[in-house]
Amino acid sequence: MSTEKITTVTLGTAGPTVGVQGFGAMGISEFYGDTDEAAARDTLEATVEAGVTLIDTANVYGLGANETFLAPFVAAHRDEITLATKFGIERRTDDPKYRGVRNEPGYIKQAVEDSLRRLGVDVIDLYYMHRHDPGVPFAESVGAMAELVAEGKVKHLGLSEVTGAELREAHSVHPIAALQSEWSLFSRDVETSAAAAAAELGVALVPYSPLGRGFLTGSFTQADTELQSEDFRRGMPRFTGENAGRNAALLEPVRAVAAAHGATAGQIALAWVQQRAQVHGLTVVPIPGTRKRSRLLENAAATRITLTPGDLALLEPIAGQVTGDRYADMSATSAARE
Repeated sequence: MSTEKITTVTLGTAGPTVGVQGFGAMGISEFYGDTDEAAARDTLEATVEAGVTLIDTANVYGLGANETFLAPFVAAHRDEITLATKFGIERRTDDPKYRGVRNEPGYIKQAVEDSLRRLGVDVIDLYYMHRHDPGVPFAESVGAMAELVAEGKVKHLGLSEVTGAELREAHSVHPIAALQSEWSLFSRDVETSAAAAAAELGVALVPYSPLGRGFLTGSFTQADTELQSEDFRRGMPRFTGENAGRNAALLEPVRAVAAAHGATAGQIALAWVQQRAQVHGLTVVPIPGTRKRSRLLENAAATRITLTPGDLALLEPIAGQVTGDRYADMSATSAARE
C-alpha cells in the first residue's frame, strides 16, 4: 500500500502544523484486547512515513503505560511529530472500575510533570483537559494550563468533550488550539454547539473515534460475543444486545458508497468526517487508532477520497437512526451539559 504523505493543516490560529489525519494511541495499551508490541511499534513508524504527525495519548491510558510505551518512538522522531497528551480523567489501581474527573490547578501541575517524565520530553506540544469538571471554574483550570505554557512545559492548549459555551469561556482565558470530541457517522453530538463555536474562534476539531470504535469498519457486529473478554466495547450500549443488530443494519449505505469508490467502509467513514468539517467551516484532524501498519496506511489513504453530493445524502441519516448511548455513563460528556 502506498506511503504517499498526506497533506497538512494548522491547529488553531497559531498552533502546530500537522498531517490532516492524526493517530490515536489509546488502543496500544488497553481497551481493545491484547496488543502485539512489535506490531504496534511498526505501526508507529508507519505514521511518520505517511505524514501522520499528530500523535495522541493521555495519562489515563494504561494508567500511564501508554505514555511510557510511546517514549522511545517520541525520542526517535521528536522533530517530526506533534505530541498531544491529556489530563483530567482519574483512575485508581485499587478500583479498576473507578472513573473520576479532576481539574483543580494542583492536580494539573502534578499531572503535567508526570506526563513529561513518562514521555521523556521537556515540553508537550498540545496539552488537553480530557474532561471538564463543572465544579471547578474554567478560569482556574485553564489559568493553570496557561501557566504551564508560560513556564515552557506546554506549547498549546486543548479541550475535550466541552460545549460551545464552555469552549468560548475557556478561550477567553487563554487561546485554545484544538477541541477533541467524538465525531463520526454514528456520533454527531459535537454539532449541537461546539462545532459552531470552534469555527467562530478558529479552533481546530480533532475527532476521536471517527470509525465508531471500529463499528463503522464492519469488522464486528455484536461486541459482547465477537470481541475479547477484556475489550471495553463489550459494555458499550451501542454495540451490545438488540442495539448492535439495529446499528449494524445502518452500515449498508456505507458499504454501498465504499463499493462505488473501490474503498473500504472505514475509509468512507473517515472521508465523511473530513468533508463534514467543510460544512461547518472547520479545520479537522481525525485521530483513528490502530495497532496494524496496514490499517494505518488504509486510514491515511482515506484523506484522498472525495465523496459526491449523492454519497453524502445517502450517509446523512445514519446518526439519527443509531440506538444506544455513546457510553454507558454519559455524565462526563458534552452531551450531558448541552
